[in-house]
Amino acid sequence: MTDENVLHAIPHRPPFLFVDRIVDQGEGRIVTERTYRADEAFFAGHYPGSPLTPGVLLCEACFQTGAILLMGAAKTGQSPSGTVPMLTRIQDAKFRNAVLPGETCRFEIVLDEKMGNAYLMTGKVTSGAKKVLTVQFIVALIAAEHEGAK
Repeated sequence: MTDENVLHAIPHRPPFLFVDRIVDQGEGRIVTERTYRADEAFFAGHYPGSPLTPGVLLCEACFQTGAILLMGAAKTGQSPSGTVPMLTRIQDAKFRNAVLPGETCRFEIVLDEKMGNAYLMTGKVTSGAKKVLTVQFIVALIAAEHEGAK
């Protein structure tokens, strides 16, 4: 079940919402969690008989977590209102371990630098004591131009 705070923060919705809850949030950082249920549709094809969470979806959960951080800043006046988050760069993604059905991942995102309307962030993903992924990325806040993006 998705936390209402997540639904209010970003425009993403199931089936393309990969954050269940906000665990902690402070100045320039946020921690979220997602439990990967065995009945998720992507496990049927990735990989049959030996399912694991696609790395691209782990990255997407990082990007959505970063967007939640930025949209929270927009609501407090620290970034422009009337904007939507848009991923503009991915770099240095390093995958260390697989995530299996039933595991809960923790996504810790830190804001490293603000450059105009672009925000450089670093994401770290863990599952229990296991390191899963590190990634750097940039999210820009752009004007919401159509009703579906608001």
